[in-house]
Parts: sequence; C-alpha cells; structure tokens
Amino acid sequence: MSTVQISAADVNKLRQQTGAGMMDCKKALIEANGDFEAAVDYLRKKGAKVAASRQDRDSNEGVVIAKATADGKRGVVVELNCETDFVAKNADFVALANKFTDLAIDKNPASLEELLSLEIDGQKVSDIIIENTGKIGEKIGISKFESVSGEKVVPYIHGNYRLGVLVALNQDVAGVDEAGKDVAMQIAAMNPVALDKGDVDATTIERETEIAKEQIRAEGKPEEMVEKIAAGKLNKFYKDSTLLNQEFVKDSSKDVRKFLNDTANGLTVTAFKRIQLGA
Repeated sequence: MSTVQISAADVNKLRQQTGAGMMDCKKALIEANGDFEAAVDYLRKKGAKVAASRQDRDSNEGVVIAKATADGKRGVVVELNCETDFVAKNADFVALANKFTDLAIDKNPASLEELLSLEIDGQKVSDIIIENTGKIGEKIGISKFESVSGEKVVPYIHGNYRLGVLVALNQDVAGVDEAGKDVAMQIAAMNPVALDKGDVDATTIERETEIAKEQIRAEGKPEEMVEKIAAGKLNKFYKDSTLLNQEFVKDSSKDVRKFLNDTANGLTVTAFKRIQLGA
C-alpha cells in the first residue's frame, strides 16, 4: 500500500490533463506512488483494457461532422461512434468529434488510416480514442472519413449530427453557398447513388436491369417487349437515383442540373459525399 500523500491539487491537475474522473485520477496517483507521468500511463492502460473488453460491442450511435476549409476549396466529413445515444449527445463527445474533424481539415489526410495516425499535442488520434474509451466506458471509434475538393465546397450537417454531406461545385460565384446548401439538403433527403448517369457502376446497372426484366416478365409482357420496357425503367432509375437528374425537391418543375444552371450559367456539382450515422 502506498504511503505517498496524494493532494487534491495533484488529483485536479491529472484530471485537467487527462479528462478522467476524480476517483480514477486519485487511484492512478496512488497506484503510481505519486509519479504523475506513471499515473498518466496507468490511465491510458486502463483505457486500452476497457477498449479491449468492449471490442465485441456495437457502436452504432455517435455523431457525423462535416466542415470545409476557410477558403472553401476542400471539405471533410467524419463519423465518430459510441455505444449509446446518451454519450452521443454529450458536449465533450461532440467536441472530440469536432477536434478530429478540425485536424483532418488542417492536415488533409488521404485516408482514415492516415487520420488515425495523426497527432494532437504529441498523441496519436488512435491513442486518444483508446484513452477516451477508458474515460467514457464505451467503445468509441472513427468509422468513416471522406473528403472532397473543388472550386467551392459546401458542408451540411443534418438532424443533430446524424448525417453529414459535402458538395463540391465547379464555380465560386454569387449564390453558390445557398445553392450548395440546397443541393446538400437534396442529397441528405434523396440519397443519390451517383452524380450522373455515367457515374453509376456497372454492377448497379446490371442489377437494376435484371430486376426490371423480372418485373416485366411477371406482369406477363411478351419477351420481345422486355428489353425496351427495361430500358425505360432504367432511365427512370437514373432520374430517381442520380443527383443531377433528380427532380429538385424545392421546385419540382426542374431537375437539380437545371436548378444549378439557373443559379449561375454552367454551375454544376463535381463531387459529393454523404455519410449517415450507422449506415
């Protein structure tokens, strides 16, 4: 048993640095015989143990943060998960997600793996996650990271951090921020599978065509009509499921392509990303 006297000031100092609970900090200092750095290591190891014990838990709650750089040329979206809605709504958890997103904005990592290897105040993101798992007592982790670049990138967060969207446009002109937000809201609501017809992958086209043919045959249509009707159904799929061809939610008299061109001649979307919590 340690005979070292642990002062309230030491406990508070450790608490301020690590964010761990008061009793955990006191126990860490006792276990470390008052050695501050050893106490920090003790708490980090405790976090690692908690993380290891919760690897089989589902972490489908959390927050999605979308942000753009100050010049609006690049944007990132990050999903930070936890186990319960209670933790997801905690201001400290949201602040942690924002901290990771700000780091991604600042350092421009090429992948999720690269983001996890970046450092904040000399500590890797992956280690910060383990440390916070120990503090919170829930499995947490970054499950998704995406970024886009363009002449103008507009970020949008929907539904109390439940869904994040990035829209990259080819012009930075008057009205582009509002138009970009309208398109981001369209993406949030309608969940397009691709930007335009030519961007739909071959597997999706094949699947949609085969589904259409089976539906047509089930309706008893003659075989010689199947291909023609299936082509029509595929065009309907493009209209419903590709962003630029979708009916614009705020004005059904035009599609998204026309809405953008009406905002500024030649204005269009060059890329988008949509991350929905748990999806």
